[in-house]
Amino acid sequence: MPPRTTDSAPERRDDDHQRPDQETDAERSAGRSQGQAGLGTDAGADAGRGGGPAAEAGDGPHPAPAGGAEGGTGAGHDTDPVPGAAGTGGADSPDMEARAANGPDTGTGTGTGPDAESTPGTHDRPRAGNESAAEGEPDGHGGSGPRSENDADADERVAAVRRAADGGRRWRAAHLAGCAALLAVALTGGAVAFGGDGDGRAGAGVEAVSAAGALAPGVLARGDLDSGIGSLQKHLRAQPRDFGSWATLGTAYVEQARTKGDPSRYPQAERALKRSLELDPGNDQALAGRAALAAARHDFTGALKDADRALKQNPYNERALCTRIDALVELGRYEEAAEAARTADGRRPGVPVFTRYAYVKELRGDVRTARDVLERALEAADSPADIAYVATALGQLAWNQGEYETALDHYARALAADEDYLPALEGRARAQAASGDRAAAVEGLEQVVTRFPLPGPLVALGELYEDRGADGDRAKAGDQYALVDAWTSLARAGGVNADLDSAMAAADHGDKKEALRAARAEWNRRHSVHTADALAWALHVNGRDDEALPYARRATATGYRNAAFLYHRGIIERATGNEREARDHLKAALDLNPGFSPLGAREARTALKDLEGTR
Repeated sequence: MPPRTTDSAPERRDDDHQRPDQETDAERSAGRSQGQAGLGTDAGADAGRGGGPAAEAGDGPHPAPAGGAEGGTGAGHDTDPVPGAAGTGGADSPDMEARAANGPDTGTGTGTGPDAESTPGTHDRPRAGNESAAEGEPDGHGGSGPRSENDADADERVAAVRRAADGGRRWRAAHLAGCAALLAVALTGGAVAFGGDGDGRAGAGVEAVSAAGALAPGVLARGDLDSGIGSLQKHLRAQPRDFGSWATLGTAYVEQARTKGDPSRYPQAERALKRSLELDPGNDQALAGRAALAAARHDFTGALKDADRALKQNPYNERALCTRIDALVELGRYEEAAEAARTADGRRPGVPVFTRYAYVKELRGDVRTARDVLERALEAADSPADIAYVATALGQLAWNQGEYETALDHYARALAADEDYLPALEGRARAQAASGDRAAAVEGLEQVVTRFPLPGPLVALGELYEDRGADGDRAKAGDQYALVDAWTSLARAGGVNADLDSAMAAADHGDKKEALRAARAEWNRRHSVHTADALAWALHVNGRDDEALPYARRATATGYRNAAFLYHRGIIERATGNEREARDHLKAALDLNPGFSPLGAREARTALKDLEGTR
């Protein structure tokens, strides 16, 4: 699945510098029951596992997901919102490991104004030449096509979960009344963040901007990005010197780029954030938004720098705290990432921090703690966005361990909360493929790539076509791989560093020399387990196995339980004559997750059979 980390994360109201347990006059007047204005953006990565599943691009588990972010997204990944902790924070806040046993604190939560930028206007296509920079009205969200009989079993599972959840949801709603929820996703390469309360439906009750320039509470937090952006654009035409709204608009564009898979939004975000900083240099909203933008573009060094600058202005800025964790994860600085997660937990405990902490634990091989943290976060989740995000992260974790039925149950819960949640739809398709239901998997991924044509699902669908081998399937697979190249070009035009995605996709399905060039370039920027794996595999497909082996070993050195990494290492060890180690790692890959990739798993089984025959 795409990596678990996020390209950016939800945070506290940007004009609010006090501790998380303190309420501003504006918050009181707005009414807690509506949730706080805000939006977290996750991209990056995970993400990863992203990315939350649908991470834009990053270091998600490969080869299954060629896109996503390390801790993206997941699910990068790459990764959304989060229940905050009422009256908690600071030095007295219990640590996350304790919460894994006792459940995360819940309560008032924290909203986050999307920090972003761009110029209001009436067109949102990319500009050419000296055309006006005014940004346009956003397009509507695409809907999914009709469901076929292949989805009948999955739909029954979702319906059953939805019925069972109704009573529990009413109890949680009463128990957590007044809680503002933000959900941080991760899809590396990503990342994904929705958040807030309400029913999570686009277009639900979006009102205009207040006189002070802040979005009405919960507008962006409910995921009403298009309407929220339209309101911001209208407000900024009347109040062009409102630096806070420029920052919010910029971050909203970052999130819109993620949700629409449209990197052309990033230049719009950059202009809006720049405008905010011109009006009020050093304001933490815009700095945190710029950090989120840098993470979305996979400039993790820049993201870390801007997150630190924002936190110097406001130590409780939630988006900056979370983006800082993401950046450290993506740079491969895992011990520092764990410390950053502990710091963020002390200041702003909630789902964005819990999910990042869980991913750091998973990367270190501590799957049990990662699962416990996510399960407690799910217990605390109340809004549909929160439930969909955390349940998807649990589904990704289960899939990564080869627990397909458990994964399908988690995805069913996510889709019961939000039937159009793309990371859950993608994750369900992958789990269906791994458990043998290829027809449903193909249909599911076809729906996903129609709406969200990112490298991870494109490569996964192409490999399913190749594995099926029906008439025309090879051509269909080639079409998917060609779309990866098209997305890469679009991403680069939007300022995104797409080398990791390019390296992983090209190594198996494209120009092998380009794969090696891209992998080397990415390794020169950051030393994560995902970049080590990408470079090892790119060296292997170019016949340079002796050079590849140290990187393959480094990719598995943290204890991260990833079947694709073990498979890559085993194949490289076989090529270098280390047959005993090759058998061990190929067997470990297939024991862990025998459906990690339709083509990779087939090659692993063939290689292991050959090695067993020569013993």
